[in-house]
Amino acid sequence: MLNQAVLVGRIVKDPELHETENGNKIANVTLAVPRSFKNVNGEYETDFISCVLWRGVAENTVEYCKKGDLVGVKGRIQTRDVELEDDTKRKYVEVVAEKVTFLSSKKVDE
Repeated sequence: MLNQAVLVGRIVKDPELHETENGNKIANVTLAVPRSFKNVNGEYETDFISCVLWRGVAENTVEYCKKGDLVGVKGRIQTRDVELEDDTKRKYVEVVAEKVTFLSSKKVDE
């Protein structure tokens, strides 16, 4: 069996580093990934895919990437169930990144 995902897209907002109760570093990013085909209206649609980054991958991505940067993500797809405050349950699908490749960035005027 195989669970592997490879994505190339742009970061939707600046990634932020957080720390879990156990002291692990974590960052969540959303990638905008355009589809490679047009819809019935002749337009390209974009998927917004949630990615979870852990430890060194999270630290490096937060340090070197910002909104709009093009990155490649290799990882696995995971689902998790979350119970909300109003006792409703929600299922989340996300990519847990094993590797993030920085493909391009916008130049910053210093």
